[in-house]
Amino acid sequence: MFSNFLASLPFMTDTRAELVISAFWPMVKAGFLVSVPLAVASFVIGMIIAVAVAVIRVMPSGGWLHKILSLVAKVYISAIRGTPMLVQISIVFYGLPAVGIYIDPIPAAIIGFSLNVGAYASETIRAAILSVPKGQWEAGFSIGMTYMQTFRRIIAPQAFRVSVPPLSNEFIGLFKNTSLASVVTVTELFRVAMEVANRAYDFLPVYIEAGLVYWCFCWVLFYAQAKLEQRFDRYVAK
Repeated sequence: MFSNFLASLPFMTDTRAELVISAFWPMVKAGFLVSVPLAVASFVIGMIIAVAVAVIRVMPSGGWLHKILSLVAKVYISAIRGTPMLVQISIVFYGLPAVGIYIDPIPAAIIGFSLNVGAYASETIRAAILSVPKGQWEAGFSIGMTYMQTFRRIIAPQAFRVSVPPLSNEFIGLFKNTSLASVVTVTELFRVAMEVANRAYDFLPVYIEAGLVYWCFCWVLFYAQAKLEQRFDRYVAK
């Protein structure tokens, strides 16, 4: 019955309807088993990088070591933000073998995504840290806390709340960008759509279906984001 409904739609035929139905579960399965874990792993690693880079950039000027680290952080952010993610992933997977470094497709994709997230999220976290009033730092110092103790106990919780919405958007964007992993042969959601479309040599209905599947996944993430923000709002209100 559902195939009959699909066949009644504009530009659809019985053959296309069967193609769309047969492609649905493989794409959803790839989304759950590959795309989502790929996004989660890359985001977690990227956030570790982002926090480290942000802390280096907001710390008061210190000795030569801090200056070197700060310069490296600035170059890293500039290089990542100034080049396409597709190029970054391709360098990791296709470029590094030229110097004897061979990385499997999924680890290569995670490395590329993590470096990208780290650069962009570090600027979000840095802005969130700088948004905390300076009086909060002074309050921590006045009761004998060190710089890192003040940051960990006073500044970080406030900055984290400010950064939740943009970082949630970053994760949603990362989930959509996992489609780029298809370039390095990772069989994620869009790669499955490509393989199905290539076998049938009928691209339009399958790619539209892939877009709808991504949209459904993102609606779940939008809902989770809204709930997370509400929870933090209630926590701050207390």
